[in-house]
Amino acid sequence: MGWSPYRPTGLTYHQPAASFKGYTLLAPIRGEAAYLLDMDGRIVHRWRLPDLRTWYGRLQPDGRLLLGAVDPTLPPPPQTPFDQPPPAFDLHIRRLGGGFTHLLEVGWEGEVLWEYRNPAMHHDFVRLANGHTLVPEWVEIPDTLSRRVRGGLRRPREKFPPMLSDDIVELDRDGKEVSRLHLWQALDPVRDAIGLLTQRWEWTHTNSLAVTRDGHILFSCRTNSRVGKLDRESGALVWRYGHPEISLQHHATELPNGNIQIFDNGMHMAGPTRSRVIEVDPNTNAIVWEYVADPPQQFFSPHISGAERLPNGNVLICEGASGRVFEVTRRGEVVWEWISPFTTALGPISSPAIFRAHRYPPDYPGLARHTFDPAAYADLNRLHKL
Repeated sequence: MGWSPYRPTGLTYHQPAASFKGYTLLAPIRGEAAYLLDMDGRIVHRWRLPDLRTWYGRLQPDGRLLLGAVDPTLPPPPQTPFDQPPPAFDLHIRRLGGGFTHLLEVGWEGEVLWEYRNPAMHHDFVRLANGHTLVPEWVEIPDTLSRRVRGGLRRPREKFPPMLSDDIVELDRDGKEVSRLHLWQALDPVRDAIGLLTQRWEWTHTNSLAVTRDGHILFSCRTNSRVGKLDRESGALVWRYGHPEISLQHHATELPNGNIQIFDNGMHMAGPTRSRVIEVDPNTNAIVWEYVADPPQQFFSPHISGAERLPNGNVLICEGASGRVFEVTRRGEVVWEWISPFTTALGPISSPAIFRAHRYPPDYPGLARHTFDPAAYADLNRLHKL
């Protein structure tokens, strides 16, 4: 559940006969660039953002990088003691983790082609087929509702800020709001209670969004360990899953068979602390597949992280806190592993953290017309021993 400061970085293992071939995209949290890696773990492309700090990116079919980024000129989040009046909303949300200030479309050479700014958006984004974009946005909920929300950590003399939840906002290509769903109206303050060891600052803390084949919005909320589907028209909750089966999870995605894959961080669970990746049948809520390390404690990230099902059935896993990205087969065999050499400053500490990683096959449309040669980044690869 920890790692040596002397551990090897870069590609540490590869079983070519069993891995899914392609290029892996990742962005070190609060780094200066996003990177594309080949199967040998070498940088073959880089998108630099010298005036911003990266959060997380996805490569679009048109070759543009859709990327969340943070304004580095903002002062550090306030460290207000729990028994003192809380800061205002715009300062408070910067204490929560996962926020970014800019959503960008970046061209192949790093040029900014589209930009949307909103300091209240956080964690994830979805580009829709019509060019619109979904983002979660922190919002204060009515005090009458917050008093009904069960659970959460309460300390004597604590002065709580107004409780936050999320709206899911749809933006058009001009950055104008098209629709807004109130996640806090769909959930139940008792059934969807905050975890007992979790701050009562937020009810939801949405950390992933996706759109299912039937048009529903699939979401994951950390603070109340809830995964669910929302009807996009009515905002009604049409499926829920969560605690005690999972705890403080991330990255819920729909698989081709209609099942839901989840990165279960496993914090605050009974038994040995460990993370896992599970596949859930939403018709029965039964876990039909899972990946757990042997021993279980070998795989753990207390926060961030994700898992992506690859076309050959393997799963690309981002153990976010440690900066470890690895691929496993359905039998649970690790066939590719890469460990980040990048460390960035997260407050007073250095961190190798990566929010999520994606792998794209060589014939992915967004990679068309590009050739990749690690020699073009020889100095960078040599510097990081890749």
